[in-house]
Amino acid sequence: SAKDMKHRLGFLLQKSESCDYSSSQGKKEKISSSQRVNQEEVRKWADSLENLIHHDRGLAAFRAFLKSEYSEENIEFWVSCEDYKKTKSPAKLSPKARKIYDEFISVQATKEVNLDSCTREKTSHNMLEPTLSCFDEAQRKIFTLMEKDSYRRFLKSPYYLDLVSPPGAGCRPENCKRSHPHTLDCNSNVISQCA
Repeated sequence: SAKDMKHRLGFLLQKSESCDYSSSQGKKEKISSSQRVNQEEVRKWADSLENLIHHDRGLAAFRAFLKSEYSEENIEFWVSCEDYKKTKSPAKLSPKARKIYDEFISVQATKEVNLDSCTREKTSHNMLEPTLSCFDEAQRKIFTLMEKDSYRRFLKSPYYLDLVSPPGAGCRPENCKRSHPHTLDCNSNVISQCA
């Protein structure tokens, strides 16, 4: 469920020296410092959506948040466009473009993104001869939509607030009640694993 994913993601991203990650099979492995998210880095995510989604862990946290709001198609479309722009082989452009168009832009798209009719028509026209920039305008519109809407909510959500709170704050009961009102409870399964 989305709540379980949030708990697991929050735990994995937490920067706490005293916490271990244990999988459901009971196998424990220490989170290496390369896997931890630097608090300074997490704070930079609040500066811009660009900082957030160009960081692997930030993108994962934002994706989990959008999934909880049932709007993950926006970030999936943005990521697909970024991947598409890295296509080296001209022979792969058309099939890749068609796949993105069918999945996110066409009227019967399974994960249709919210585009105005003008942008949708222009993108549809670009599909006649796909280039590396054929989704640029649509991608820009979806980025702006996320920036003005879901990104602002993300910064106020537990998905972000739990990560930006001081390291280890969630592990001590005396800090739990004073932290953000939306942060995870100290008694949650995730934090209860902290020493």
